[in-house]
Amino acid sequence: MKPRAYDAALLTAGFLVCWQLVYWLAGADVVSSPLETIARAAALLHMRNFWNDAASTGIAFGYACVIGILGGIGLGLLLGLNRFIGDVVDPILGTIYSIPKITLYPIILLIFGLSLAAKVAFGVIHGIFPVAIFTMNAVRNVAPVHRRTARALRLSPFATIATVLAPAAMPEILAGVRIGIAVTLLGILIAELFASSSGIGFALIRATDLNNVIDIFALTLLMFLFAVAINGLMHAAERRLRHGAGG
Repeated sequence: MKPRAYDAALLTAGFLVCWQLVYWLAGADVVSSPLETIARAAALLHMRNFWNDAASTGIAFGYACVIGILGGIGLGLLLGLNRFIGDVVDPILGTIYSIPKITLYPIILLIFGLSLAAKVAFGVIHGIFPVAIFTMNAVRNVAPVHRRTARALRLSPFATIATVLAPAAMPEILAGVRIGIAVTLLGILIAELFASSSGIGFALIRATDLNNVIDIFALTLLMFLFAVAINGLMHAAERRLRHGAGG
């Protein structure tokens, strides 16, 4: 852990130095300084308006994650367990996933209006596809010996999934969930940037309209730290499962 901590500290220091250099070159009208940004971010954490926006984003993010993860795992299991359906749907799924999701947002607004449901839906269409694709590939990549063992033990389909396939595929499924959560957060923020009356994305676009550079960077820094924390927790869980599977 010490080399990793040293590498993280070195990377952070290098990033801050580069940030300060950009600040000196571009000026305060374009980039806020690291110290001022950190101080402003700390100040935002004591403001009720920030927490109201954070709660709005967090609620939408939570709903979208639950729907996207459960839906993605369910869809991935269906496609992975049924080879014919998987072969038919897989290219369609890949094509839909490659479409820029922002082009679908006007349709979502027409269906749901300017509401929480619109943000949740936009987050879900970002997160569900990587979870489904990773889950499908994880189930397909399970060693055939596991399936033969389940048949030899005469396990039911549900018991086979719960006790054989899911544990074997879980590390790869969790990798898809980690990516799904990251892009779900991106989808929620994009939805708030384009059409919303609350949330961190709305606060960012409001700061942009006012040319409030320090608030833009402070909010971005807070969201970056939140994303890093979520990704770190998911990565640790994934690594733990992989080690357990290897053991």
